Amino acid sequence: MNERIYNFNPGPAVLPEEVLREVQEELPDFRGTGMSILEISHRAPAYEEVHARAKADILELMGLGADYDIVFTAGGASQTFALIPLNFASVAHPGSYALSGSFAEKAYEEAVRLDVGTVAASTKEEDYARVPAQEELNIAPNAAYLHICLNNTIYGTEYHYTPETNGIPLFADMSSDILSRPWDFARYDFIYAGVQKNLGPAGVVLNVAKKSLLESSPAELPTMLRYSTFQKNDSLYNTPPVFAIYMVGKVAAWIKAQGGLAEMGRRNAEKAALLYGVIDGSDGFYRGHAEKGSRSRMNVTFRLGSPTLEEQFVAEAKERGLSGIKGHRSVGGMRASIYNAMPLAGVEKLAAFMEEFRKKNR
Repeated sequence: MNERIYNFNPGPAVLPEEVLREVQEELPDFRGTGMSILEISHRAPAYEEVHARAKADILELMGLGADYDIVFTAGGASQTFALIPLNFASVAHPGSYALSGSFAEKAYEEAVRLDVGTVAASTKEEDYARVPAQEELNIAPNAAYLHICLNNTIYGTEYHYTPETNGIPLFADMSSDILSRPWDFARYDFIYAGVQKNLGPAGVVLNVAKKSLLESSPAELPTMLRYSTFQKNDSLYNTPPVFAIYMVGKVAAWIKAQGGLAEMGRRNAEKAALLYGVIDGSDGFYRGHAEKGSRSRMNVTFRLGSPTLEEQFVAEAKERGLSGIKGHRSVGGMRASIYNAMPLAGVEKLAAFMEEFRKKNR
């Protein structure tokens, strides 16, 4: 068996090795059923326990009470971009969108297709190097919600504050920083996350929202496009992505065992500070994309002096077992995704390589 590398890919992304070992061990025979979790019925008591425990652990980690519920959907965050305006916006009450990166922009575009989208703020003219500030938010008074993307994977920016909406429901795409730090989740009305970046494998979307919202889908929508269908049937109206939900539950339990969100936040801050320290101390050899006040703790983005040098950096990093460093095709450069499951040792190895590469090529 080959030695595991350090996986800095933005998604599908690194998973805790302890979780992978645990899954490997119980995969052939799940809890004495004589079947794999990949084969088991979603109506079986053994799976129902997995389903319920995953939901309970996540709500506990987020500190949310009985007025919130969780539904699991498919289609990724990209499908959710359309489901949200379909379920909650109208011409009279459009969605209001803060544009801070590619995915926030895509969410807005889906609302525009339905003629129910407005812009609250945008930093596109600044190449999305920061997130909009509170004073820049111009939320339409008749808005159904304000939508933000809390962490912008491609550009390496992140909100470090929760917007004040003056009573307008607050919706957030938390795909790439879900459960990565202590946060006042109760200030959000609807949270969603494609789990493949920080909480599990591809295949399921975690939606955490107020029950009153989940229950309010328009009756004229097709059955599988209504959040109320999933809420009423505990995400079991049809066969859900069982294995992905099982993995999400495993990762949530792992986070709890590590010390919860306080410990995740401490670790992630330490890892991010290490890489940003190398960038800031490189005398311009490495140039961070994000403004310091908007820097992401999950996705560290930076450029080198030339495309040739960047190609060399990626190639040499891969030779050292540092994979997935290349930036998104739309912006280029470098991106190190350092999610919850990325150990400090991996970031230390990357930081040491960055210092060595700079000294050799300056």
